[in-house]
Amino acid sequence: MKLDHGVLKSLPKVLLHEHLDGVLRPKTVITLARNARYDRLPTEDPEELARWFHQGANQGSLPKYLEGFAHTIAVMQSEEALERVAYEQAEDLSRDGVVYFETRFAPIFHTREGLSHQQVVSAVLKGLERGQKDFGISSGLLICAMRNMEVSLEMAELAVDFRERGVVGFDLAGEEGGYPPKKHVDAFHYIQRKNFNITIHAGEGFGKESIWQAIQYCGAHRIGHGTRLIDDIAVADGKAVKLGDLAQYVLDKRIPLEICLISNVHTGAARSLSEHPFKIFYQEKFRVTLNTDNRLMSDTTMTKEFEAARDTFGLSLEDFEKMTINAMKSAFLPYDQRCDLIYSVIKPGYAKVRNTQAMK
Repeated sequence: MKLDHGVLKSLPKVLLHEHLDGVLRPKTVITLARNARYDRLPTEDPEELARWFHQGANQGSLPKYLEGFAHTIAVMQSEEALERVAYEQAEDLSRDGVVYFETRFAPIFHTREGLSHQQVVSAVLKGLERGQKDFGISSGLLICAMRNMEVSLEMAELAVDFRERGVVGFDLAGEEGGYPPKKHVDAFHYIQRKNFNITIHAGEGFGKESIWQAIQYCGAHRIGHGTRLIDDIAVADGKAVKLGDLAQYVLDKRIPLEICLISNVHTGAARSLSEHPFKIFYQEKFRVTLNTDNRLMSDTTMTKEFEAARDTFGLSLEDFEKMTINAMKSAFLPYDQRCDLIYSVIKPGYAKVRNTQAMK
């Protein structure tokens, strides 16, 4: 079966790892900057601005990759701006075939103009709710604490406070080197006591130790990126020959890995798509999911991520269906809602594509 761009775009998709402040439309960045009287954008031409973000991110360095966020965060300091960005995120993803997504952000970055954390979160949830109403796309919000800030417990409490209004979990983000997850263990113990959901950025800019801490110290239910888990796998001739204790644990416990192929190359987590450990993970039946991370910075979409996986690793329609179902199984939604999306949306969607292709 030929999986061309149109076919891949039509497939139902589930997105678990995307940052709200990394998905703005270039035109929206410019409009919001004008509204906020922010005059530090490198250009006010939408196409040039898109290229600027992409070129700045594509330098093989996570710290350099993060530099562009200074501009997107700067224009997301009002309730109107936050609601708009969330709403447009839902619209853009729905047009790309996404049927469920989880978006994440750090509220602490959006209080420069006097908004409270509660106002910030409420504005984003309002945008997501409007997006669901207008485009029929379901979503959940993840609250991020930052590794280099001592506000993780406050952010954990904020996440739990909004759990009945659309927040589905808690995350730890930011530069890994020098800021291990265990420094935020109180926040994660709080989340655990509240029977809530945890995903942690780990193994992107630092080694397998970061992943181990995220799981064993902090109780992560999912791992954001996790590329350096390959350090715990002995590989020969492109195949795994022995799993270390950590890799075996992640495999056995079915801990999902939120893989972001294109972003991982841009940040230097992987030297190239062909050298990305995704192939090993998938061959060994780890629960891998495909994600975008930051569509603006990495000039990507879920369809482009699927294309990258098709071209680099030879994935088939059955592979994409399996990963999409695994992503939905791993979502921070109640069990009955996950099952409903799998059996009423995802499976029928793939069956429709399969039947359409068979008739050609």
